[in-house]
Amino acid sequence: MTLLCGSLVLSPTANAAPPTSELICRKADGYTGIWYMNQPSKDEYKYKYSGGFATYPQQHIPIAYYCKEADKTFFCYGGTTAQKGSDKQELLHMVSYYDHKTGKVPRPTILLNKHTDDAHDNPTLMVDDKGFIWIFSPSHGTARPSYIHRGKKPYSIDEFERILVTNFSYPQPWWMPGNGFLFLHTRYADGRNLFAMTSKDGVQWNDPQKIGKIEMGDYQISWLNGHRLATAFDFHPKPLGLNGRANIYYLETRDFGKTWTTADGKAVELPLTKTNNTALIYDSRKEGLLVYLKDIAFDANGNPVILFLTSKGYESGPKNDPRTWKTARWTGKSWEIKTFTTSDSNYDHGSLYIEPDGTWRVIAPTEPGPQPYNPGGELVMWTSNDLGNTWKKVRQLTHNSSLNHTYARKPVNAHPDFYALWADGNPRKPSESSLYFTSRNGEQVWRLPAKMTGDFAAPELVR
Repeated sequence: MTLLCGSLVLSPTANAAPPTSELICRKADGYTGIWYMNQPSKDEYKYKYSGGFATYPQQHIPIAYYCKEADKTFFCYGGTTAQKGSDKQELLHMVSYYDHKTGKVPRPTILLNKHTDDAHDNPTLMVDDKGFIWIFSPSHGTARPSYIHRGKKPYSIDEFERILVTNFSYPQPWWMPGNGFLFLHTRYADGRNLFAMTSKDGVQWNDPQKIGKIEMGDYQISWLNGHRLATAFDFHPKPLGLNGRANIYYLETRDFGKTWTTADGKAVELPLTKTNNTALIYDSRKEGLLVYLKDIAFDANGNPVILFLTSKGYESGPKNDPRTWKTARWTGKSWEIKTFTTSDSNYDHGSLYIEPDGTWRVIAPTEPGPQPYNPGGELVMWTSNDLGNTWKKVRQLTHNSSLNHTYARKPVNAHPDFYALWADGNPRKPSESSLYFTSRNGEQVWRLPAKMTGDFAAPELVR
């Protein structure tokens, strides 16, 4: 299918076109995130996963982007129509920025109401080489439309225009300098199928290229390093299906998606459909473990490093301990797997940074929170100065919290004053959810204002 410029282009997997969401572009009076739950568990943990999920999930990449030209970090997140945590809510796609010159944020822009409470529909954000802000608004499956919007002016979030109405899930839009968009995403057809599409202008798109579908489907994460886009993905094994995820596969492209290769440059024939293939870098099934992919970064030599967590099962609680944090690093000759800490939930998400001086940094909820064995907890900053062989717990970013902190996400070109964005919430019952960000050294943590009386406000310093 070729996506063309127009107001409505639906995926062939959608049987009927549901009503489209109106383009709102109205200012909200503050920053509040959506609360979400998935799969009741009928135990003390209540759900398979849940909580304040404004920045969920890690398969939505990226959600924040620092633009040096404007000296602003633009970001998007999942907001809510609910006035209180217990209110019935619908998902609002929110867009905003932090102004590094003034130290303030504007009232966030409500882009649209997605008419669902499913945080799998949370948006992603990309900035093109002219400074236009693009928002990719997905759907969890084919029951609802997905959207692409573009800001009407460079480095502005005040007005957007609708570019496409279509269908995609788990969006990962990357602007490749000199080429345009290389858009990694998922399509639902007898499971989760991984696809890539390209566009020179974000308006007219090529036919999608299928990257893979192994057994019951795959999850992927990705990151860009210059003209080089890397993706790591797992697969859903039988009989667990969507509650299982195993193995790690790695691919990259250096020619705008024309060819995909392994880390050592060997071309791969797509789509990948076998569990044992040349892209396989970690066989977790041999160890009887599930894999939860978290993040990708590149070291100074351009070698990819993958952050992930392993577990014995999908259910919450101590029976599936240990949840072990690991890295997989391409040495230039082979993949090296290292272990560095543990936490108490499969859905404890962390972001990985590899900085110019060689420091590896991870921000993750590795300390138990007030709702232990549920997603999130107390956020901790870890560093390694020897390629992930040993790690130091530098600083605990949150303390004595009443709610678990979840899904700390890194911006593209992360600025030292806005290094990670996340939300909090009670995973065991609907609650209000605030949004936070931190500095690179972790000495400051700010909360975005839930209620604003003016057009701009300074975030509250809570650490």
